[in-house]
Amino acid sequence: MQVKNSQFSSIEQITGQYLTNAGKNGSKLQKTPGKTFQEVLTGKVEQAQQLKFSKHASERLDSRDITLSQNQMQRLLDGTKRAGEKGIKESLVLVDSLAFIVNTKQNTVITAMEQADAGENIYTNIDGAVII
Repeated sequence: MQVKNSQFSSIEQITGQYLTNAGKNGSKLQKTPGKTFQEVLTGKVEQAQQLKFSKHASERLDSRDITLSQNQMQRLLDGTKRAGEKGIKESLVLVDSLAFIVNTKQNTVITAMEQADAGENIYTNIDGAVII
């Protein structure tokens, strides 16, 4: 049986098309000379475990003269990780007398304040809280 004027491509045409276009379109693979896969993977995992501070959060910390000790930073990171493990997306993390709103997916502190500055102690737009 012969099909004429078919609007569908044959398997051979499609296969050839994809095989010849492989590697084009700016492959996102990055070569890191001198590094093993394990070293690259470890670096990516370490990056993912670091907290970032939004511009707003950084400004809040600066304007209120809040400095975090290494211990407090580690506890904030641990609280963020625990919140993410529980499925919390926007978390309130309380560390000592400090309150942080953290986006757990992006590992980003959105805002920071001292609990005394929270006014009525009402926190909005969160779906969970971690008290460290």
